[in-house]
This record gives sequence, C-alpha cells and structure tokens, in this order.
Amino acid sequence: MKIAFIGLGNMGGPMAANLAAAGHDVAGFDLAAPMPEGVSKAETATAAAEAADVVVTMLPNGQILRAVAGDVIPAMRAGAVLCDCSTVDVDSARAVAAQAASAGMGALDAPVSGGVGGAAGGTLTFMVGGGADAFDTVKPLFDIMGQKAVHCGDAGAGQAAKICNNMILGVTMVATCEAFALADKLGLDRGKMFDVVSTSSGYSWTMNAYCPAPGVGPQSPADNGYTPGFAAELMLKDLRLSQQAAESADADTPMGELARALYEQFVEAEDGLGKDFSAMLPRFEGRGRR
Repeated sequence: MKIAFIGLGNMGGPMAANLAAAGHDVAGFDLAAPMPEGVSKAETATAAAEAADVVVTMLPNGQILRAVAGDVIPAMRAGAVLCDCSTVDVDSARAVAAQAASAGMGALDAPVSGGVGGAAGGTLTFMVGGGADAFDTVKPLFDIMGQKAVHCGDAGAGQAAKICNNMILGVTMVATCEAFALADKLGLDRGKMFDVVSTSSGYSWTMNAYCPAPGVGPQSPADNGYTPGFAAELMLKDLRLSQQAAESADADTPMGELARALYEQFVEAEDGLGKDFSAMLPRFEGRGRR
C-alpha cells in the first residue's frame, strides 16, 4: 500500500519503520522528529496524504488531530482510510470520522497499548472503532505493527476502550503501590508480598507484569530507576480523558477521579514528571497517613 504516516515521535517513528520494512511505500511528516529508516520525507502532511491508500496519524491530543484532519481529508483520494492511532477524546474521534465520511472516506480510531517497546517490536494491541470495510482495509497494517487488533464497534469505540482500560490501569497501579508501601511499614518482605499477591486474589497486571517494586517479579521500569516505559504524565493525560468522558456520559467514576487527582499532584506538584507511572511507589514510601 501507499501509506502516509503523520506524527513520527517515540511511537509513530518505529510504527512507520515497521511498515516500510514490510515493503509498503511510506511517506512521513513530522514537525520535528527525524524520518525513520525506509520512510520518505514529505514536506507537508497534505503532500504525504495526497496519493495514500491509508493515512495513519499518531498525535498528542484531539485538538491537533482535528487540525491535521482538516488539512489532510480534503487532499485524500475518495475511498482512502484515515486511521488515527493517537489517544484522544471520544468526541474528537467521532468528529473526525464524520468529517471523513462526508468526504467519501473511511475512518478508524485505533489507539494502541504496548508502549514504545511494543511499537518497536511490532507487538502493539490496537483497539479500533469505525466501519468494518475500513477495518478490513487496514487490518494487514495492524498485523505488521502489532500482535492484536480488536474491532470494538463504531466510531469512537476504540477510544472508549482505551480510556476505560487505562482508567483501570491507573487505579490498579495506585492500589498496588499503596499496598507495597503498607507492607513495608508492617515489616513484610517485598518478595514474600509479591509471591503471595501474584498468585492470590490481589493478582493484577500492575503486580504480575509491571511490578512497581525494584528487584521483585519480572523486569520493569522500577528496575531502571523508574525510567519511563509509560510516563506518569501520559497516565495523567489518559485519566483526564477518562473523566472527561465520564462527565460527558454522566457516569459515576469515583476511583478514576481519585486516581486522576493523585497523578495530577504527582506530576504537577511533586517530582513525577518524566518518571514512569509506577514511581508512585517511592512517593507513597515517603508519606505517612494524613
């Protein structure tokens, strides 16, 4: 396929490189990031999109997505597909899909899970909203960039799935870090704590696969000084999106709101900026009950 890839940062760059390495003709555009190997440079996003069968975007937020879509959709050929892999608000995803549909194009919201390692290794999971025909068109590309793509429903369903998943992730990480800090104060060995919880009813992904305690369980960012695998500020972004969606849908999400407030304090008023989201553990270690 002829592919335009707009947004070539830490995630988009390796994703585009994997598509090029698989033999696709990939034209890339980014305001600052270098072109990945095998990707030809376009001077503008519009120029990249003009002849593309699929336009893939990986952008910071919904406002930027709307602006880029406003530029590239008029330049895309009829029948092409705009596939946004950013994590943005549901309303923006649906607005861009409607704009694409009115111009005779397909559109998918396809946020990802798996982080920078998954992008580089081609092991991402895609949560996809949009039409079945558009999904079928892009599915071969999902198979190159990732290990799994789930068609979740109509426009916005991919973003909804991502937001709900990451609200669970944020809440669970806070609880896991709290429990380790409490175990420390009770004199419980962290290794014993892990052995019990990882095989008991406290089992979770944040405990078993991404343990926030260094030297315990599988290798994780905690073993590398909390250098981000998934940065705390990105978790804050996703938790804010979850609460924005909850407000729009009139959904009661008190734990999601509390996790948002904790990560906001951690990132904006403490030392969490630039650290992995599991660095909540040393934060709780140094705090007493209030």
